[in-house]
Amino acid sequence: MQYDLEPGNFVINPLQKSWGIGQVQSIIKNKATVSFQNAGKRVINLENINLEKVSNEYK
Repeated sequence: MQYDLEPGNFVINPLQKSWGIGQVQSIIKNKATVSFQNAGKRVINLENINLEKVSNEYK
């Protein structure tokens, strides 16, 4: 499965909006490492959670 994300993208986790905006650090297979404003670095399984891209206006 191909995910429409790449390192440097800004995203939110729709299931954990309190984490704030995160920046994708790396993607290996179906796992994305994302640094979130309020939750630090998290590894997200992209098969379970559909991260939403945030446009640059929100930074």
